[in-house]
Amino acid sequence: MKNIKAVLFDFDGTIFDTNKLIIDSWNEVFRIKGGSRTEEEILATFGEPLTVSMEKWFPGESEECINIYRNYQRDIFFEKIELYEGMDELIKKLKTLGVLNAVVTSRLASSTISTLEKYDLARYFDVIVTCDDTEKHKPDPEPALLALEKLGISADEAIMIGDSRFDIRCAHNAGIKAVLVGWSEAAAAGDIPKNGIDAPDFVIESAEELLEIIA
Repeated sequence: MKNIKAVLFDFDGTIFDTNKLIIDSWNEVFRIKGGSRTEEEILATFGEPLTVSMEKWFPGESEECINIYRNYQRDIFFEKIELYEGMDELIKKLKTLGVLNAVVTSRLASSTISTLEKYDLARYFDVIVTCDDTEKHKPDPEPALLALEKLGISADEAIMIGDSRFDIRCAHNAGIKAVLVGWSEAAAAGDIPKNGIDAPDFVIESAEELLEIIA
C-alpha cells in the first residue's frame, strides 16, 4: 500500500500479550460471583468493551464485577503481560520512517499509558485513544475517527492493526484498511470471516510483515 502516513495499533493482543491476565481476571470474577465460562468463550470477547461483556454475563451487576476484575489486576498487572516479539522494533522503525503511530484501545487510559511508559514506548506514539476518550467504543468507528482527527489525516492514509473482529469492524466502519495479527490467541479463537465487514484486508504472522504492507 502506498501513501500510508499512520498506523493505528490495538493494545491488548496486538502490542502486548495480555491474554493470561484477562482470562485470570475473568476467572476471579467467576470465583467470587459464581458461574464459569470456557477459555474459548472468554477469548471471543477480546476487543469488546469490558462493560459490554460484563453486562452480558452479569446483568445488573456489571459495575461490581468490573471492580472485582480491575482490583484483581491492580497488583499483578505487569507480572502477567509481555510485549509481543518484534513490536518494540516495529514501532520504533515506523517512527524513523516518518510514519505516525497511534494506539486505539478499549482499555482505560491509566493502564494503557502506564504500560507504554514502563516499556519506554509512550514517546513513540503521536496519539493515544482509550475508552476514556469516546462515548462509543469498538466496533463503532468513533475511536478510530478520533485518532484520525488528532493525527490530521484521512482514512485512506492510515492502516489499523488488531487481533479481533471488533478491531477489524471498527477499522472498516471508519473507512480504514484493517490488518489482523495472527499471533494472538484471540485471533485464533475468534472465527474471523474471510469475507464481509469483519474480514481483514491483510493478515500478518510477524511484526515485520507490516512493513512489507505499507512499503
